Amino acid sequence: MGNTYFRFKQFNIDQEHCAMKVCTDACIQGAFTAQYLASGAITVSAILDIGAGTGLLSLMIAQQIAVPVTAVELDPAAAKQAAANFQASPWAERLQLTEQDVRKMTGGVPFDFIVTNPPFYEAALKSGHAQKDQAMHATNLAYDELLAAIDQQLAPGGECSVLLPYVQFEVFREMAEAKGYHLRKALQVKQSVKHGYFRTVGIFSKTAGETVVSDLSIYDEHHHYTPDFEALLRPYYLKL
Repeated sequence: MGNTYFRFKQFNIDQEHCAMKVCTDACIQGAFTAQYLASGAITVSAILDIGAGTGLLSLMIAQQIAVPVTAVELDPAAAKQAAANFQASPWAERLQLTEQDVRKMTGGVPFDFIVTNPPFYEAALKSGHAQKDQAMHATNLAYDELLAAIDQQLAPGGECSVLLPYVQFEVFREMAEAKGYHLRKALQVKQSVKHGYFRTVGIFSKTAGETVVSDLSIYDEHHHYTPDFEALLRPYYLKL
């Protein structure tokens, strides 16, 4: 999905600091996850964002949930931008940026909820551009390593949110189930009502139960945002 310029409705600061170039599918994950947490489906006291990038998911969650969020990012440039975005937000006091490899993250209290938008296309051909490869391929954190990191950091009874391409999500789901994680909620995303699914957001838990699956089309047949997309993103997009 292409990038869009995104502004939080509740930022009371100038546009230079609150404008963020982000992917629409990441915004969908943030909104879906924040909505889930705000529903009270799980009680959380601490949240971890693995591979935070510029901090989008942490910010979207912080806008809806008054819980401390720790964001972990390995890339120095992205970590610097995330820290600046956190400081410019109204929720700076409950947002913490840690620049490190999550695989080496030890100590501290386990997190009740983990959110991650991990590298895509683990087995795909690479572009030859190192920074793009790091962002779009599982070069630094393979799916099994991500699951191991989640397992290490997640508190008993905790849950996690993962965004992946539709096909790769099924591979990740099988790997997660082998480690005792059950898919409890899934949002299957289409670019438009004319397209097939291209992304899936999943909420995983170690508690077995029914899997609730829903779908979302971003655009209708006239290339206008669908009512469901507008309802989900309205708390964040200024022009909805």
